[in-house]
Amino acid sequence: QFLKQLGIHPDWQFVDVYGMEPELLSMVPRPVCAVLLLFPITEKYETFRTEEEERIKAKGQDVKSSVYFMKQTINNACGTIGLIHAIANNRDKMNFETNSSLKKFLEDSLSMTPEERAKYLETYEAIRVTHESSAHEGQTEAPSIDEKVDLHFIALVNVGGHLYELDGRKPFPINHGETTDDSFLEDAIEVCKKFMERDPEELRFNAIALSAA
Repeated sequence: QFLKQLGIHPDWQFVDVYGMEPELLSMVPRPVCAVLLLFPITEKYETFRTEEEERIKAKGQDVKSSVYFMKQTINNACGTIGLIHAIANNRDKMNFETNSSLKKFLEDSLSMTPEERAKYLETYEAIRVTHESSAHEGQTEAPSIDEKVDLHFIALVNVGGHLYELDGRKPFPINHGETTDDSFLEDAIEVCKKFMERDPEELRFNAIALSAA
């Protein structure tokens, strides 16, 4: 529904990933072009995030210039930003309606920095209004913009044969190594498993895949 409201033809759909075992992954329609992971922000995770950032700053990493990445400056908009990351890095595969608000946003923001994209989203009514209306259609009430939420969405995408983690709370994309169109879902799920292993007593993990309809 959210994709349709943003003017994307229904060639692609978000589907639940019911589990991380091979037989459950085999139920996910292929090809898969992005995975969104919902996970809890815990003390353990925040410690890891700081260490990871320092390690990458010290050692460096290879990030292709074609990766579309934006910062998150709006509270509780991580789902919308995850969705933008998923679509933006697969825009060549998407069929947009002529008047698509998301298509216009991506075209306008392609040449911007991650910070400028965040600022642009703050003023971009069409996507924010769509996000709010679709959030209110859900079963649970959407959190207000200022409410503290300890669950967070990130996107995992394949750009140029590398698997990137895109998280607007981080200063840059994280390159998780090589992947292929065929192995992408399994490779992305391996990254998701690492999140779960860092917080073994936590149960609040959920993955959805952007799959061919």
